[in-house]
Amino acid sequence: MAGGLLAGAGALAALLTTAMPAQAASPVVDNPPPDKIVIDIATVNGSGCPQGTAAVAVSPDNTAFTVTYSDYLAQAGGDSEPTAFRKNCQLNLIVHVPQGFTYAIASADYRGFLALQPGASGTQRASYYFQGSSNTAFRTHPFSGPYNDDWEATDDTDWAQLVWAPCGVLRNFNINTELRVKAGTDTDKVSFMTMDSTDGDISTVYHMAWKKCPAN
Repeated sequence: MAGGLLAGAGALAALLTTAMPAQAASPVVDNPPPDKIVIDIATVNGSGCPQGTAAVAVSPDNTAFTVTYSDYLAQAGGDSEPTAFRKNCQLNLIVHVPQGFTYAIASADYRGFLALQPGASGTQRASYYFQGSSNTAFRTHPFSGPYNDDWEATDDTDWAQLVWAPCGVLRNFNINTELRVKAGTDTDKVSFMTMDSTDGDISTVYHMAWKKCPAN
């Protein structure tokens, strides 16, 4: 993609500070478990993902899952609705993993299209946490106009800083995302930011890390 590529620094672990810590004695899995991973959407809420506009799919090799949106657009300026400048989505996912394994989110890639007038700005934010955790923080990726191109932002972490799902207990995985757009110096012109896809080619990708749970 041309320009606008932002790589998120830091770790997703900072967003998962209250999740259960990993067991240091657990052996690392170089390859993901061979059994099929199933992810169900328990609930979906938010102005950026009306019912029926978000879908989840697991990669064949169990190394990632994707979220595809079909109606996730924030805009400001022109005849935009006053509330259209901010769109958000909260997904509550049930991740069914093979017995004896646990997972963490190693990185997340966000993509979309961005059209910003001079002086306008757009922001993508996301946080992730396991059910029962709290005090999570957003990772934020700002963009400035003028801009008229695809955009991409990545959050990633080092292996040593990953926070793992608790072993032996089902804890839903929550994803909060948000788009914000601020109108440019000419407020008669529309600026917008999307994180959706009409043909399925643009998806949010969450890359998974795996390891075995302790024997006990």
